[in-house]
Amino acid sequence: MSRFAYVNGRYVRHAEAAIHIEDRGYQFADGVYEVCGLRGGRFMDEALHLERLERSLAELRIAMPVPVPALRHILREVVRLNRISNGLVYIQVTRGVAPRDHPFPATPVPPALVVTARRLNEARIAAAVEKGVAVVTMPDIRWARRDIKSVSLLPNILAKQAAREAGAYEAWLVDPQGFVTEGSSTNAWIVDGDGRLVTRPATCDILNGVTRRVLLEAAKAEGIEVVERAFTPEEAKSAREAFISASSAIIIPVVRIDGAPVGNAEPGLLTLRLREAYGRVGHLT
Repeated sequence: MSRFAYVNGRYVRHAEAAIHIEDRGYQFADGVYEVCGLRGGRFMDEALHLERLERSLAELRIAMPVPVPALRHILREVVRLNRISNGLVYIQVTRGVAPRDHPFPATPVPPALVVTARRLNEARIAAAVEKGVAVVTMPDIRWARRDIKSVSLLPNILAKQAAREAGAYEAWLVDPQGFVTEGSSTNAWIVDGDGRLVTRPATCDILNGVTRRVLLEAAKAEGIEVVERAFTPEEAKSAREAFISASSAIIIPVVRIDGAPVGNAEPGLLTLRLREAYGRVGHLT
């Protein structure tokens, strides 16, 4: 079946979708993106994703390309055209097309909007949840505004590739002080020796994941104590449990860090409990 995309006002076949060579997203990574999960044909936490999109754009002084109600309509039309029930919808907004020059265009140009959708590899996610995954740690070399969901992802790509080459599922990034910030495309969590859920606070050091926010809500509903603080790789290796979170998979247990087992090297009970709790708290529209 042909895939379809929305590109700057037009629904086009995915294979034929294109942007101008002087789009500032292509030239400078001058833009932001969002990824919203789709389950049973319904959007997961859509309002939170659109809220974060607006915030990221405001931080970079890029205007919303279309009003939010129009964007919601576009998302649903892309899903309908692609006949997707369980998958991911990508939204990318850049500053637009202008002659290549580092400062913002002297004359404002319309922001560029691209929306695509694809199915999830549900079998791969299910296997990862059932068995757990390995992560490796490496230095965090990203820019200082990780709270903005920027399309500039080269350090993340290098970290993810290094993880793959090490036989791991994900890379956990470590700041100069020796604390884990987050994964290359996920948030990082542990369960400490007292059974408390620990994750780094949402400052400019990490992206405040939408799934992260909902999991904090789910933990509160379940009566699970949460501590928002930084932790080291050494603490993570000696933790009861560890996991990663993202819109694509909600929660995936981490059973090895740098080759060392976490707990009994199996998905933890609190991790799986919290994954189930997400389904009761997550917002479907």
